[in-house]
Amino acid sequence: MKRTGSAVTAAAAAFVLAQSPSAVAADAPAWTVPTCARVTGDGAVTYTTDDGASLAPTTGTLKPVSYTHGLVALDTPDTLLATRNSELQRSTDAGCTWTRVATLGSGSTRLTAAPGGRAFAWEMSGGYLARVDGRTVTRLTAPTANIVGVGTDRARPGHVRLAGGDGQLFDSTDGGASWRAVGIRAFGGGTAVYSVAFDPADPDHAVAGGMARGGAVTTDGGATWTSSTGLSGTAGGAANLFQAAVSPADPSVVHALGIDLVEAAPGSGSEGRHLYRSTDGGRTFVKTVDHSPRTKLTNGTLLAPSPSDANVLYFAYGTYYQDHGTDLFRLDAATGKVTTTHNAYDGISAIAFNPARPTVLYLGVEEVRVD
Repeated sequence: MKRTGSAVTAAAAAFVLAQSPSAVAADAPAWTVPTCARVTGDGAVTYTTDDGASLAPTTGTLKPVSYTHGLVALDTPDTLLATRNSELQRSTDAGCTWTRVATLGSGSTRLTAAPGGRAFAWEMSGGYLARVDGRTVTRLTAPTANIVGVGTDRARPGHVRLAGGDGQLFDSTDGGASWRAVGIRAFGGGTAVYSVAFDPADPDHAVAGGMARGGAVTTDGGATWTSSTGLSGTAGGAANLFQAAVSPADPSVVHALGIDLVEAAPGSGSEGRHLYRSTDGGRTFVKTVDHSPRTKLTNGTLLAPSPSDANVLYFAYGTYYQDHGTDLFRLDAATGKVTTTHNAYDGISAIAFNPARPTVLYLGVEEVRVD
């Protein structure tokens, strides 16, 4: 077994924030920043203040096989939720202490935060859906057995939007108790949709990723969809867009992960895999990072855009194979520079940002290997 925190640098033993309280944004919730030298919990979540150069150690050693696919900071001060396998965990002290809240009906559950301290737990490419209010988990009936995205509405607490794997959007105005189909299917139907990313500030704005069809964007809640361009270097060329992430700092900026199928020929150094960036809400994309031995990309690479800088995107690559561990990357699109830090975990499944100080990153980690 490994990792109670010692493997992620000795500097974490005196883990304290150096930034001043004056750096807290005026419009941020009444959050604080974690000052604990050690995170109390089973090891599923840690945090970093230096882009992963050092991680806060944890009191518990994460046991295999563990995935922390869900991790969100709520608008309730100092409150976060996380999902490790089928377990829902909660912290009310800015990520210093984690306790079990409930057992969920899925072993691979993501989380989407909603207004009023609420969140929705859902299974990617599955039908599990639940609403979390405080410590209460309410199982919901999803309108599809293949959920590929969930968005919430800051202006309307009961308003939730959900996407199915055929590109159909569904709307609820009662917190997920009932649903109705809205708009038309992305790509006109008939195309498998990998994921739909909703704008955290406006659920009418969403970007769908399709098989061979690339991307499509809507700004009117699915009433119309516009095909994305730039995902293939060949005009009209096919591309897979696996996932996208709309920047919380600027909704016109969208980061995406995909494969240029024209470029993905045998012997291609990048294998056609790229990160892309759009500055017009997802209508047109340009390549920002190529798959390479230094910046490895997979079909499921985690994308986490900074909530304070639309140029900054965090992504990760991790594996237990040959004790590789995990590389946490930070892309600054303004300069094109990618910086890398490394840790001994088998992977990072989710990233959340402290609302008061976004330079504090919470990491949901993986333990896959059995020693």
